Amino acid sequence: MKYSFIILSVLFLIAACTQIEPEVPPDLQGDEHGTEVLVVEPEEAMNAEWVTYGDNFKDYLVKPLGEGRFPAVIMIHEWWGLNQNIKNMAHELAGQGYVVLAVDLFDGKVAETPEEARGYSSKARNNMDRTLWHLKSAVSFLRESDFVSKDNIASMGWCFGGGMSLQLSLNEDLAATVIYYGNLETNESKLSNINWPVLGVFGEEDTGIPVSSVNEFDAALDDLGVENEIYIYEGVGHAFANPSNPGHDPEKTEDAWKKTVAFLDRNLKK
Repeated sequence: MKYSFIILSVLFLIAACTQIEPEVPPDLQGDEHGTEVLVVEPEEAMNAEWVTYGDNFKDYLVKPLGEGRFPAVIMIHEWWGLNQNIKNMAHELAGQGYVVLAVDLFDGKVAETPEEARGYSSKARNNMDRTLWHLKSAVSFLRESDFVSKDNIASMGWCFGGGMSLQLSLNEDLAATVIYYGNLETNESKLSNINWPVLGVFGEEDTGIPVSSVNEFDAALDDLGVENEIYIYEGVGHAFANPSNPGHDPEKTEDAWKKTVAFLDRNLKK
């Protein structure tokens, strides 16, 4: 189900990404490393550590303090890599009561320029067997952890990571999927693996992920009977949630994040 609207309220910023396809001039990409980003204080205390598992994959794990099993989210970075912004978002979401595994699909590399980002993301996309193996291994790692509710695991990501969140969902059973302006799949036969709720966040003026593609994606999910919330924000383009992007919109960013947390709460905290 699709929603289009304008919201006017602001509490915080979140990290996202810049355009992947088609290419855009560097001056429109934004530079996350030169911009002050508001760091939100998490609501709860938590533990953070680097973990190694699977085929020597090394990712950033954040979990709330306390005993028992928590719902979990695999968080997938944008094309800059697993930078401090993504780690901040992992802490923010963990503060809401989630185990968060922020995966590093670039093997420790963090881009400093759009050219580097394009190269790193292209390498990951061109080696999808390994990329998907990493993501599927992340799911297995969480399911085998004694602090995770194994039936309540979701994926989420921004831009490059949004597309990868969807790709993981086509190849692994999850409890929920979150996509921030990522590359979409509209083929119903390929989408048929998904039988859980999907949240999508997009910008009306995004030329890389146009509204027509979002509408096709929404229609395909509806045809398959997949519960979905698709939000198209008016007056903003790609990466509107990126605080370093000239087109960043704090009000819509905050609203999208509220909807994201509420969506996860409804579908993972059962």
